[in-house]
Amino acid sequence: MKVIAGEAHGQRLKAPRGMTTRPTSARVRESIFSRLAARLDFSGLAVLDLFAGSGALGIEALSRGAKNAVFVDSARAAAEAIRANLEALGLTSRSRLLCLDARRALADLAKEGACFDLVIADAPYQQGLSAQILAQLCDSALLAPGGWVVLELSRREAAPAEPGLESISVATLGDHRIALYRRAAQPE
Repeated sequence: MKVIAGEAHGQRLKAPRGMTTRPTSARVRESIFSRLAARLDFSGLAVLDLFAGSGALGIEALSRGAKNAVFVDSARAAAEAIRANLEALGLTSRSRLLCLDARRALADLAKEGACFDLVIADAPYQQGLSAQILAQLCDSALLAPGGWVVLELSRREAAPAEPGLESISVATLGDHRIALYRRAAQPE
């Protein structure tokens, strides 16, 4: 697994050991980031990578110029892989790692007043967690006005709808479904 583009282009990433993490393939990562790059500039973005696994998605955003990223995964093996990847790429100063359940991490981040321009979530398939995460993001101030959300789902899962988020696109790539949402910008 390698970083696709940006300052860390071509650098190898470690994946967590064991069978509990499902790394996002290079093809899916490339699809996600080409869809995003057509719509937004990564420079200066605050990114939240939920169910981060190896951290590949958040690291890709950092490599492309995001200001900072918060990585959340409840598995210790994933947290160790993320930490190792961030250290190897020299990205620790622009990142934060939380080894917590995603819903608890969202609640804690909301209490801190955190706000993100891009949220990427690759929840375990078929558990309804993606819909719960979308609802929690919309019920809090975690997603900035005009902010983006990317969900990676099983192709057998329908992309959830959430009031307050516009569904921009849903694409199926092999066994994956990629759903892209945007929060409306608040009137000035």
